[in-house]
Amino acid sequence: MKKNIVLFVLFVLPIVAYLFFASGVNSFTKLPIITPKVADFGNWKSLKNEKVSLDNKITILGFSGTNILKNRGNFFNLNAKIYQRYHEFKDLQFVVICPLGTQGDAQTIIDALSASTDVSQWHFVFTSPDEIKTYYDQLKLVGNLDSDFGTPNVYIVDKERNLRGRKEKKGYKEGYNTFHPAELSNEMLDDFKVILYEYRAALKKNHNATKKL
Repeated sequence: MKKNIVLFVLFVLPIVAYLFFASGVNSFTKLPIITPKVADFGNWKSLKNEKVSLDNKITILGFSGTNILKNRGNFFNLNAKIYQRYHEFKDLQFVVICPLGTQGDAQTIIDALSASTDVSQWHFVFTSPDEIKTYYDQLKLVGNLDSDFGTPNVYIVDKERNLRGRKEKKGYKEGYNTFHPAELSNEMLDDFKVILYEYRAALKKNHNATKKL
């Protein structure tokens, strides 16, 4: 009996503990809604002159500012840590809001990313600095855009256009800093998995309900 207990403590218990912590504490709850029903993009056009919408898409939302090329490392971090892992998920899009006049710089970023990535779910959309500020303000975030109308942070918006984040001791974590790869690999990846789990669970539930009918 004692031998079995010792074996359990030495071998089974560490495995159980590992699985618990590896799954992430945050993955056992839904991500809170920070801002409900954020506005859609209106008639802003992408590099391909297409209209992009938040509706029915899980969106990773960013604000480039005017210094797109100066901050290009942030896009490569986000691409490597999140986009490349999940870009085959068709209900996902990465949308970057950019000031008018930066189309050429945005195209340079897309061309660089396309060398190693299918960039079909990257969308750079363009509007005036005033509209960018107005749009950002309605997100009701704690932080502000910088003087170039950008931020290194990106945000998770669900299919119902709710901005989501995680509960923390001092409030809520609203965005994820693309300048820090570790933050993307840990906190953002963990939270993004929660969002995917929510939708997969909902699809499974609806599928089962349909089968019963």
